[in-house]
Amino acid sequence: MPVGADGDVSFHLNGMPCTARRGDTVLTAILLQGDRLRASPFSLAPRAGFCLMGACQDCWVQCADGSRVRACTTLVEAGMALLCPLPPTPTPAVRAGTDAVPGDVPPGDVP
Repeated sequence: MPVGADGDVSFHLNGMPCTARRGDTVLTAILLQGDRLRASPFSLAPRAGFCLMGACQDCWVQCADGSRVRACTTLVEAGMALLCPLPPTPTPAVRAGTDAVPGDVPPGDVP
């Protein structure tokens, strides 16, 4: 898949055709398609990477060929096929007046 004359790079995310700008990281390319990279395993809150410099291991993304890339330090390439389980937006908890999601622990509470 070629790079467009305007600097756009074509790639696939979960089988859907997408575009990014030449020089974008995989993380940037994915976040341009949605509002998260994954959900926190603890609270289901959206996660978009953590350290953004390749140290924390929070942003690994599966490629269609079975390899994995660190999204925050890997540049998106033309023809990449990425698999990223973009979770649905968490449903707000029933607690009135909060933006908590199911599984959140209120501040001060110990699980």
